[in-house]
This record gives sequence, C-alpha cells and structure tokens, in this order.
Amino acid sequence: MNKVTVKAFKVIGISIRTTNENGQAAKDIGELWNKFMSEGIIEKIPNKVDNTVYSIYTEYESDYTKPYTTVLGCKVENLNEIPSGMVGKSFEGGKYINFFAKGDLTKGLVIDEWTKIWKMDLDRVYSADFEVYGEKAQNPNDAEIDILIAVK
Repeated sequence: MNKVTVKAFKVIGISIRTTNENGQAAKDIGELWNKFMSEGIIEKIPNKVDNTVYSIYTEYESDYTKPYTTVLGCKVENLNEIPSGMVGKSFEGGKYINFFAKGDLTKGLVIDEWTKIWKMDLDRVYSADFEVYGEKAQNPNDAEIDILIAVK
C-alpha cells in the first residue's frame, strides 16, 4: 500500500451502472468483462496509449454501498473519436492509495482485495477508483493487479 499521485487521463471503453447490493456488481461487472473480451473491444478502441486495461469505478451516488458506474477500457490520447456503443471519460487524477493484489484471478483475487479495502478507514473521495490490468495480469492464475483508491 503506497500513496501515489495520479496524473489526469482519458479512457475509452464500455460501461455499466451497477451497485454492490445483493451481489449485483459481481454479476454486472463479470458480464461487462465477458463482453469486453468476447467482442474484442480492446481492438476497437481508437488512439490507445497502450493495451493496459483499466476497470474504473466512478460516478458514485455516495459511497461504495450505493450505485456507481464501472468503465472497462484503455487510456487514450484523446476523446475525439468514440465508437458507437462505447463511452469516453476524462479523469482528473489526484491523490491515491495504491493497493497491490497478487494471485489467482479465477479465485476471487480482486473482490477479496476490495472486501479488505471496504473495511479500512480510508479518507476516500469517491471520484474514480480503478484497477490496472497490465502485462503482469496476463496469466490469470498468477496475476498482479494494482487497485488505486482516490483519497483526500
């Protein structure tokens, strides 16, 4: 767990509005990932900076217990061209705490880490929190994921 400063960035991808209530987010975000992978969304994103995938949680109604938007996509140079069916979002960046999860993605690695984060007394701002799936996340059985939480 490290404190870091994140620079402003732009993302293009697909999104869904969901909630953590009654396990809805696990279902919705799983379906979003399935669509992202099965429809080759990564190949359709214009002006990508690289192939790192970001799962971003934003537009919180209040905190993690209320509805929010999940965006699954890649960082882009600009939002000039947003393909039909996709969204483009700009994020301001700011102060973040960087959590690091390592292990088996198929065995709840990410949700287990989030469960720990939700129990922590962090001074969260609920602007945009995100997971980073880079080169070290390519092997789902031994993945390394960064989870960044926006704080004051």
